[in-house]
Amino acid sequence: MTDSPQDDLILAASSPQAIGALTDDGPIAPPTSRGRDIWSQFRKHKGAMLGLGFLSFITLAVLVGPYIYTVDPQKLDIRAKDFRPIYTALWDSSAKVGWNKPLGSDQLGRDNLAQMLAGGRASMAVGWAAMLLSVLIGTAVGVLAGFFKQLDGVLMRLTDLFLALPILPLLLLAVTLFRQPLRAGFGPEGGMFILIVSIVAITSWMPTARIVRGDVLAIKEREFVLAARSIGSTPGKLIRRHILPNVLSPILVSAALGLATAIITESALSFLGVGFPSDFPTWGKMLADAVQRMERFPERVMLPGIAISLTVLSVNYLGDGLRDALDPRIRGR
Repeated sequence: MTDSPQDDLILAASSPQAIGALTDDGPIAPPTSRGRDIWSQFRKHKGAMLGLGFLSFITLAVLVGPYIYTVDPQKLDIRAKDFRPIYTALWDSSAKVGWNKPLGSDQLGRDNLAQMLAGGRASMAVGWAAMLLSVLIGTAVGVLAGFFKQLDGVLMRLTDLFLALPILPLLLLAVTLFRQPLRAGFGPEGGMFILIVSIVAITSWMPTARIVRGDVLAIKEREFVLAARSIGSTPGKLIRRHILPNVLSPILVSAALGLATAIITESALSFLGVGFPSDFPTWGKMLADAVQRMERFPERVMLPGIAISLTVLSVNYLGDGLRDALDPRIRGR
């Protein structure tokens, strides 16, 4: 009499071949952290990696460059005025060039490379400071409006009011009203830095507030927030431990885009002549000074213009990469 099917299964399962099939060939890979998953997804975005590389390069250049190239950007040298960049000699042997002025000089003899480095430092400082301040304001307004229902109507109507304001006339009016008091209190450069950063931040926090509010409205109804609320967690603890960590993704994306907006706004103000003092170099001020001579010296417009364009483009690509890496719906694609 043959064995039953159950006995055959038991014998097959107890055989060495069956047991060997269940063993792993190697050790199981350890689970990866969320940060490593985000970085892995971020690296797949070629534009974001290029943007991160250029933004790191330009930030390092404007921070370290003035200590390596120690020429004073505000020094006037009439005997060395209107120098062309050194590369101009490749196609124009009669061009007025000099190795002591690698990117040429302006109509007052100021070194263009030194002005590019100093101007980049001023523009990037304004951009970073204004971005951080606007993100703080926008995050605070968005979290309060989304979490506290009684504040939602007031804060969102305030946000709509700021969105409806004409930004450029408001900027010009604020500079006209507060320029002299701040200059008297903090000096010409310090006063204008505080004024420009404050104006740019106050007029650019609204998109961040609206994005954060929408995410907070969705997150505060999630099960883990309701569970924390049921055990008696205070609103402050709920916001710090559960709400803010889960809205970090849109905040980072808004910060990247806000940096680009702040750099463009500062350049526009300097181009219009209502920014930093006339002898203080910024990329926008270099553009304004070069407009009248752009036909004879096109590089004076191209150099700061390319620097502004590439910096803003790199920040935008960086924001796109962060959005894709931080969004769990896209990360697995």
